[in-house]
Amino acid sequence: MLPHIQSISSSVPPSLFPVTHFPFPLVSLSEPRNRVLFKPLKVDRLAARKPLKCLVSVVSEPLHLESTNGQRPIPAEVSRTIMELSSAGTLSTVTPEGWPLGFGVRFAVDGNGTPVLCLNDFAKKISIDRCSLHVQLEQSGVRTPQCTIQGNLEKPRDRMALRKLCSAWNKRFNEEVDESYIYAINVERVLQMEDFPEDGIWVTSLEYSSADPDPLRDCAEKIVDEINTNNLEDVYRFSNVFVDSDFQVLDAKMVWIDRLGFDVRLRSVQKDVYEVRIPFPREVADEKGAKSSFNGMSQFAWEVEKNYHVPEFNKVKHLKKISNTAILVE
Repeated sequence: MLPHIQSISSSVPPSLFPVTHFPFPLVSLSEPRNRVLFKPLKVDRLAARKPLKCLVSVVSEPLHLESTNGQRPIPAEVSRTIMELSSAGTLSTVTPEGWPLGFGVRFAVDGNGTPVLCLNDFAKKISIDRCSLHVQLEQSGVRTPQCTIQGNLEKPRDRMALRKLCSAWNKRFNEEVDESYIYAINVERVLQMEDFPEDGIWVTSLEYSSADPDPLRDCAEKIVDEINTNNLEDVYRFSNVFVDSDFQVLDAKMVWIDRLGFDVRLRSVQKDVYEVRIPFPREVADEKGAKSSFNGMSQFAWEVEKNYHVPEFNKVKHLKKISNTAILVE
C-alpha cells in the first residue's frame, strides 16, 4: 500500500497508557492526548501552540485478530494461574465412617504448582490419601473460572522436600509453620472450568506441572479495573471495530486480560449477553507490553472509526452467548 497523508482537524482519542511505538498503521499527531490514566506526559507549551502536523503512515502488515491457534491460554495454564492468584479453597475427602466432607483450607503452591496445605490435628484425623482441592477465581464480578485438583494427600518423607514446602508456605503467607502440619497434594489430574455453567476440561498431571502461569497474573486485575473505570469508551470502540456482530451494543465491560488478549462481555439492546475474545496482534510478556498493545489497538480502532484507514483485518466472529437475563456488573 502506498504512503498516504490525511488532514485531521479533530482531536485524537484519550489514551489509557503513555503512547509508545506500535506496529500498526498510525497517524502521528503533535497535539498531546486529552487524558492519560497514569503519569501525564510532559508537554512543551510553546510546541503545543504550533499547528497540528500529520506524518506519513504506511501499512506494513494487516491486523490479524481472528486466529485458530494460540488465541486463548490452554486449560493447564489457566489452572496454574488460578492456583497462583488464589490462597484458599475447599478440600474434599471422606471421613473414616464413609461420609463425604469438604472444608475450607488455605494453600500455597511450589514451582510446579503442587498445592501445599497446613492441616491441624482435626483435619489430619478425618483426611485420607485421596482428596480433591477446589479453587475458584472471581473476575470482574461476572465470571468465575475454577479448577479442581484430584490427587493424593501426602506427607513428604524427604527432609529437603519438606523444607521447600515450608518455604513455599512462608513465601505465600509470610508466616512460619510447624513442619508436622505441612502436607502436599500429589496431583493426578485437574478439572478446569471457565465458569459455573460451563463444561469442564480434564488436564493431565504432566500438562499441569509443565504449564506456566500467565505472566500478567499479578497486574491483570489492576489493568482491567483501570480500563473499565477510565477507558470504557475504548472497550465499546473495540466491540464495534474488531468484532463482527449483528446487534447494537448496549453495555460493554472487560472481564480479564492475559498474554494473548482479553475477554469482553457485551449486552445487546435486546438484553442478550455475549462474551467475545479479542486477541492481541502478538503475544505480550509483561505489563508494559500489554499497555503498549492496548494503546496501539485503541489508536488503530479510533482511526478506523474515523475513516482514516480502510479496515484491512479479519474481525473476530466467534461470540459466545452467556444468557438473556444476565446483567453486567457496574
